[in-house]
Amino acid sequence: MRRSIGTTAAVTALALAATACGQSDGGGGGGGGADGELSGTVTFWDTSNETEAEVFEAVAEDFENEHPGVTVEYVNIGFDDAQNRFKNAAGANEAPDVMRTEVAWVADFANLGYLYPLDGTAALENQEDFLPQSWASTQFEGQTYAVPQVTDTLALFYNKSLLEEAGVEVPQSLDEIRDATDAFQEMGTTPLYARGDDAYWFLPYLYGEGGDLVDAEAQEVTIDDEAGVAAFEQFQDLVDSGAATTDTSDGWENMMSSFAAGDVAMMINGPWAIADATAALGDDLGVAPVPAGSRAQGAPLGGWNYGVYAGTPDADASFEFVRYMSSAETQQRITEELSLLPTRQSVYDVPAVAGNEMVQFFKPAVDVAHERPWIPQAQSLFDPLLTSLEALLTGSASPEEAASDTGDAYRELLEDWQ
Repeated sequence: MRRSIGTTAAVTALALAATACGQSDGGGGGGGGADGELSGTVTFWDTSNETEAEVFEAVAEDFENEHPGVTVEYVNIGFDDAQNRFKNAAGANEAPDVMRTEVAWVADFANLGYLYPLDGTAALENQEDFLPQSWASTQFEGQTYAVPQVTDTLALFYNKSLLEEAGVEVPQSLDEIRDATDAFQEMGTTPLYARGDDAYWFLPYLYGEGGDLVDAEAQEVTIDDEAGVAAFEQFQDLVDSGAATTDTSDGWENMMSSFAAGDVAMMINGPWAIADATAALGDDLGVAPVPAGSRAQGAPLGGWNYGVYAGTPDADASFEFVRYMSSAETQQRITEELSLLPTRQSVYDVPAVAGNEMVQFFKPAVDVAHERPWIPQAQSLFDPLLTSLEALLTGSASPEEAASDTGDAYRELLEDWQ
C-alpha cells in the first residue's frame, strides 16, 4: 500500500494537525469519492484466532458491500508477535490502516506516535455507551487512540462430568483443587492445566496473593514483594503436588487438547476459548470464577481495541470502518456468533445477548476484573515474568529468586521511575 509520510514525527504531526483542524466529520485525508461517497482502501490486521477470524472477516466483507467504493484488505496475522510486527511496519511507514490491538498495546503504540488520535473523528460513535474499564484502555495522555472492540477476563473452565465422577464440587480456591487431587488421579486425570508458557496466565495467582506487577500510580515495582514471592510459591506447589500439569512451550495447544480429551478436568481460560471448548465438551462445559489464592480472587482485565495508523492515506475510510466494526449492531452479532463480550453497555440490554449463558457469567467477572497498568511498557512486563516463570518450572530459580529477578528487570525497564 502507498504511504506518503516519511518519519514517525511527521506521522504524528499529520494526525494531530487533522484533529486540530476540526475534522469532526471524520475527514482526515482522503476517503471521499468524486460523488461524495466513501472510497479508498483499508488494510485491516486482525489478530483473532482461527475460529473468530471467520466471523471478523465476514463482518469486514459486509462493510465492503455497504461501501462499494472502499476495498478492505483483510489480513489475519495471529496474536504471536503482532505487537512487534505492527511497530516494525509502522516504523517503516508500511503499517496497516487499522489494527486489532490488545488493550495493553494502545499506550505503547500511541507513545511512539503510531496511532491516529480519534477524538473528533467518525471512528467514535456514542462513546458514552462504552464500558468505563474498556474506555480507559483507549486513553493516553488525555487523548483517545483506539475504540473498544471486545472485553474479557479469565475464568475457570471445567468438565462437569469429570467433576461429578470425582465427587468434587467446583473449586473456589487453589487449596480446594489440591484437596481434590487424589480423587482425580484415581481416575487418571489431573485436576488443572496451569499454563507456564504465557505470563498473562500467571496473573490470577499473583492477584490471588494480593499482589500486582507494578503500582503505576506510585511508580513502584511490586512483583518482588511478599505477595509476588507467594504467587510463585503457589504455582510451583500446584505442579509439584500433582494438582496441576504445565508446559513451558506449546501451552495453548497442550491445554486445549488435554481439556478436550479429559486428561485435565479444569483449565483457566477466557471468552475467546468458549467456541472451541463448547465444540469439544458440549453441555459438559462449565465456567466459574478463577480459584482464589490465600488472600483474594482476581483475574486480569483483557480485551481488544481498534486502532488507526497515524499515516493512513484514506483516513475517512479507516474511521468509518472502525465505527462499523465497533458499532452496537456489529458487537451484538459478534456476541451471538462467538459469545465474546461487548464493550457497549447497550448491547447487554439486547435479549439475545442478555440470555447468553457465557455473557451472564463473564460480564459480572469483567465488572470486577483487575485493571492492568495502562502504561507504554505494560506488555513488555510479561517477557521478564515469563523468563522467571520458566526458570522456576525448570528448577533453575526458587520462588524468591524468580520474584527478585523479575523485579530487577522491571526496574531496568522502568528506569524513569527511579
